[in-house]
Amino acid sequence: MSHMKITGPVQPGYESVLTVDALNFVAALHERFHLKRKEVLAAREARRAAIDHGRFPAFKVDTRAIREDTAWKVAGAAGAPGLENRRVEITGPVAARTAIHALNSEANVWIADLEDALSPTWDNVVTGIANLRAAVRGELEHFAVNPDGTGRHFAVTNPTPPTIVVRPRGLHLPERHLVWVEDNGAEHTASGALVDFGLHFFHNARELVDRGRGPYFSLNKLEAAREARLWNEVFVFAQEFLGMPLGTIRATVLVETITAAFQMEEILWELREHCAGLGVGRWDYLFSIIKNFRNHPDFVTPDRSAVTMTVPFMHAYTELLLRTCHKRGAHAIGGMSSLVPDRTVAALAEQAFAEVAADKEREARAGFDGSWVAHPDLIPFARAAFDAVLGEKPHQLDVLREDVDDAVRAQDLLDLAGIGGAEAVVTEAGLRTNIRVCLTYLNAWLDGTGALVVDDRMEDASTAEISRSQVWQWIRNGVTLDNGRTVTRTLVERFMAEELALIERHPADHYCDAVEVFRQSTLEDDLPDFLTTLAYERYLVDRAARRAGSMGLGALLVA
Repeated sequence: MSHMKITGPVQPGYESVLTVDALNFVAALHERFHLKRKEVLAAREARRAAIDHGRFPAFKVDTRAIREDTAWKVAGAAGAPGLENRRVEITGPVAARTAIHALNSEANVWIADLEDALSPTWDNVVTGIANLRAAVRGELEHFAVNPDGTGRHFAVTNPTPPTIVVRPRGLHLPERHLVWVEDNGAEHTASGALVDFGLHFFHNARELVDRGRGPYFSLNKLEAAREARLWNEVFVFAQEFLGMPLGTIRATVLVETITAAFQMEEILWELREHCAGLGVGRWDYLFSIIKNFRNHPDFVTPDRSAVTMTVPFMHAYTELLLRTCHKRGAHAIGGMSSLVPDRTVAALAEQAFAEVAADKEREARAGFDGSWVAHPDLIPFARAAFDAVLGEKPHQLDVLREDVDDAVRAQDLLDLAGIGGAEAVVTEAGLRTNIRVCLTYLNAWLDGTGALVVDDRMEDASTAEISRSQVWQWIRNGVTLDNGRTVTRTLVERFMAEELALIERHPADHYCDAVEVFRQSTLEDDLPDFLTTLAYERYLVDRAARRAGSMGLGALLVA
């Protein structure tokens, strides 16, 4: 019988998550979907190779009938209590204190992020699932102890906390502390996606339904409808395994890759009985464009601060998403506001609030059903913007946007004219910001923190990815800065040293490793697909092993 083997340290409290039955369920998921997952990941490589050779993404000819059939709809929010009104969502890590703040907020939905906002240390993964288990049951607490020995107790006091939507890791991410062992003894590193989904679903799906909610998920990093089909098959299998009605699960897909943008309707089709909607993923979408078109100079991007949601190619993407969703009865969720206002400087806080308010007002007027923020302080501004447009309505599915042409053309999604290519404006300040953000984030990530504030913005893995990929792109194409200097490896190394000199350092920090990860992911000839997989494999897992003394410490075999 296939089974999961734990190869990471087992700490007190893990037993509530890593139960025999839960791990047997995770093993069953791997047995059923291990090969299919490998196939969709191989297909990603093939697509990128095709783009390298000039075969750009396009709307698929063989699925035209799906797009032209106006009759079908997705399940949407029907039969999914707690998802009818999603005008304000807050996202953040599953660490206890952060989770409590989110659940005590006035948001409609909390996106519990096990992906971009998670540093996937073994302890973070297991305690994150444990925190979700406690949150679902209304039992989540946190005791913070100060250096002077005093402490503070945090608990969920909100009588109507936000609906929980869990964001598992992407299909590409491994979980090195669990091994799936086949019947014949062959061993395979576990899938982070199947581990996160499996443990949360097994422990919490029935409890959520009993409490008047349901097992809801946010799917990220999808690159094609075939990957949505895989997730739908996972959902069907999981519901049948636990004897739950089909359609109990609802998923929202974050469209954050350029290839997925060409298959939005097909993604909805594949997930239709389990689909709640689509969401805008700004930074990963831009990262996807750089990664896929890495060898095409016409796709050079300017400072990331210049790539707003109103530039033509981003506007085309969001308009297509909005029209596609409402055409099929799915919620369309706008982009995230990552600003974290500094309330100690009134003028800066007011400027940040005004920026967020304008962004959310634009989304509400355009017809989006909701939007998401990274900080509780931004919730009132997002809510006010959507309240003004929606009034008492829970959503805007009746806004069909017939003014959007039936097909946003492929060239609209791929045309960076005006902000990219030869006209891209890259500043020294923008280059330095990317370097500083990436190094600061990596230092925190290697220490177990997956999201942090840098220069009044919440930075996570997605913003670190766009930061390092832009630097790679600018070096690759010999971009000239606004002050006439050419971006080279030597210049980046110099700026990196200068930025590091300005950062307050501590004996326990991880900047030495952060520099090496930055160099390997940014200054080499090839652009690694994901910063997080490189850093995880070479540094995070090994560090945990050194700290524990052995990766086999506390190893268990679960039959």
